[in-house]
Amino acid sequence: MRNILASMTLLAAALFAGVALALDSSGMPVVVTPLASRTETASGQPIVLPQKNVEVLVSTYDIAAGATLPVHKHPFPRYAYVQAGTLQVTNVETGKSNTYKTGDFIVEMIGQWHQATNVGADPVKLLVIDQVEQGTKNTVLRQ
Repeated sequence: MRNILASMTLLAAALFAGVALALDSSGMPVVVTPLASRTETASGQPIVLPQKNVEVLVSTYDIAAGATLPVHKHPFPRYAYVQAGTLQVTNVETGKSNTYKTGDFIVEMIGQWHQATNVGADPVKLLVIDQVEQGTKNTVLRQ
């Protein structure tokens, strides 16, 4: 009973602090740290999911220091977690830029032309998650 009470107290304290602490089936602690919660893209659009046959695609990107990606847009939601480096993303329609660094979470703009540049001295490493209609790609390059 004392262990249960101690576990509940620890869990309540962790939740209050924004970190969830749980126990696995053997009683070992599992720490869940929320990284982001968003309802809008980087440009303020509501996140709208594909309406049919949703497919989740997960990939990594390694962007060399000084590299600039071509101007492109995404027809469906794309999320990125910056694992390393510093990335500047510019909406070429509005000229507004956002800079993201290690540990940042990006909800990319949907249907708006933009490009990204590695503005740091080290490579940028991204974990990218796309939600698309099955069989489609989520990047359209500007011609």
